[in-house]
Amino acid sequence: MGNDGGSIPTRRELVKDAARAPTISELKATALESLSHAWSHCALSGTPITLDSVVSDWRGRLYNYESILKGLMPSDEPADVTPASLGIRSLRDVAKLKFSRNGEKWTCPISMKEMGPSTKAVYLVPCGHAFAEVAIREIQEKTCPECGDEFSQDNVITILPTTEKDVERLQERIEHLRAAGQTHTLKKDKADKKKKKRKAEDAKEESGDAKNSKSDANGESNGSDSTKERMNSRMSGINNPLAATLTAKVLAEQDEVNKRRKLASEAVPRRSQAAKT
Repeated sequence: MGNDGGSIPTRRELVKDAARAPTISELKATALESLSHAWSHCALSGTPITLDSVVSDWRGRLYNYESILKGLMPSDEPADVTPASLGIRSLRDVAKLKFSRNGEKWTCPISMKEMGPSTKAVYLVPCGHAFAEVAIREIQEKTCPECGDEFSQDNVITILPTTEKDVERLQERIEHLRAAGQTHTLKKDKADKKKKKRKAEDAKEESGDAKNSKSDANGESNGSDSTKERMNSRMSGINNPLAATLTAKVLAEQDEVNKRRKLASEAVPRRSQAAKT
C-alpha cells in the first residue's frame, strides 16, 4: 500500500468531497439539460414532441396535441398524470403553437434565432405564433408580425419559463382570466355547459337505443347516425385541418373501444342465462 506514488484518501477528505456544493457551471448544465428535455418531450405523455402539432398551456409547457386529446377522453385505464391534474379541462385551455421553419431548423421569423433551449422564446395569444422574446420586445408592436392579429403584452406567453418573475406573471394572468370567465386562449370557459350538454346527449342516446332495439336494421342505421352526430358535436369549433384530423382519429378509436366494451358487458348476462338453462 506504499511506495507506489499514490495516496489513500482519509475519511475527512471523502466527506468533504461528498458535501461539496455544485458549481455554477454544473447548475447551468443541469438546468439546460432539463430545459432541453422539456423542449423535446411532451409534458403529459413523455413522447417526443412534434412541433407541427404542439400545444401549450397557460404555464408555457409544451404538449403533443394528440396526447392532450387522448387524455381528455373518458377512460377506464388509470393514469399517473392526466390533463386535469395539470389544470387542463378542455381544449380551450391549450393554445396551438405555430413555429416558423428555416430548412430543417425551427426559427424565429424576425431574429432568425433557432427555437429551443438556448433561446428564450414566447408565443402570442390568441394566434399562437412563436418568436424569440428579444424580437417581440424590440419591435414593440400590438399586432402579430406573422398574421396581423392584435395582442396585448399580457398575452405574450413565455415558453417554458425559468425565472420566478415570468412564472408569477403567468399565474396572475390566468387568475384574472378565470375571474372573468375566460380560459387561457381567451375563449369563454364552457366546462359546466359542456357537462350539461354531454348528459343531455347521453340521455338522448339511451332513449334512441331503447327505440332502436325493436328493429336490428333500424338500430344499426340510427346508431351510425347518432355516432356521426356525436362526433360532429365534439369536433365543433376545431378549425385547424390537422387538429380536426387528429381529433377525428382519436374519437373514432375511442368509440370503437366503447363499442367493444358494451358488447362484452352484454355478452356476460347472456352466458349466465345460457348456463342456467
